[in-house]
Amino acid sequence: MKLPFKIDLSDKIVAITGAGGVLISEFAKALAECGAKVALLDINEKAVKDIAEQIGENAIAVKTNCLDKQNIIDAKKIIDEKFGKINFLINGAGGNNPKATCENEYMTPDLDGIKDFFSLDETGLKFVFDLNIMTAFMVTQILAKDMVKTGGNIINISSMNAFRPLTKIPAYSAAKAGISNFTEWLAVHFAPCNIRVNAIAPGFFVTNQNRSLLFDEKGEPTARTGKILSGTPQKRFGEVSDLLGTLLWLSSDAASGFITGSLIAVDGGFAAYSGV
Repeated sequence: MKLPFKIDLSDKIVAITGAGGVLISEFAKALAECGAKVALLDINEKAVKDIAEQIGENAIAVKTNCLDKQNIIDAKKIIDEKFGKINFLINGAGGNNPKATCENEYMTPDLDGIKDFFSLDETGLKFVFDLNIMTAFMVTQILAKDMVKTGGNIINISSMNAFRPLTKIPAYSAAKAGISNFTEWLAVHFAPCNIRVNAIAPGFFVTNQNRSLLFDEKGEPTARTGKILSGTPQKRFGEVSDLLGTLLWLSSDAASGFITGSLIAVDGGFAAYSGV
């Protein structure tokens, strides 16, 4: 892995949720490259085991259902025994659900057979809110507890949806807006304890979750990809490497020690572009 720059994280014990994903697994590798001990938490045990093996002795894989409080408590015990007290947390778990996704961008009353706003399944919406907001809440409540005495660093993963809600995905947009608000709340609440809390808000990156929405079976860009790129001034999708500089900057107490409660957009200009 080629890092944009290196920092010294040899004193950091990092718990990372959603670590089996395309983007967050690269975060884990970057932090380990800088000397941090990283605990990879994900419900997909095989994925995090593979990543831990790639990293080496500075990583452990901990199968964790971040929707299960006892599961998170058990994960903390493993991390405490293996590495020591957690002083750095990345809340990377999250995602959307097809049951909470409309087929149409705009309400069209005369179309039948379309999964529109009125057809969305409330169980899908609840799952999306739980997967994004409740996981961040419970994981922080359990894994950040030791930081109250020692200080620490928390980075949440928000999204462009938090700035400008996207069509078709109302639950995910609302949930990520909630993550941004929660980030600001935590930053204020934990400030006296020397705990910094910030969020990275990625723009559009190609991941396993969204690939089928962005490219068809032949690998050709979909109409939605065309809309995304037309609304992104840099006219491209982000690469994982585009996120690492922001991650390392926020990870360094020396570089960003006075930064807390901030939402950092890494989006090729998407949030700033009016479309005109």
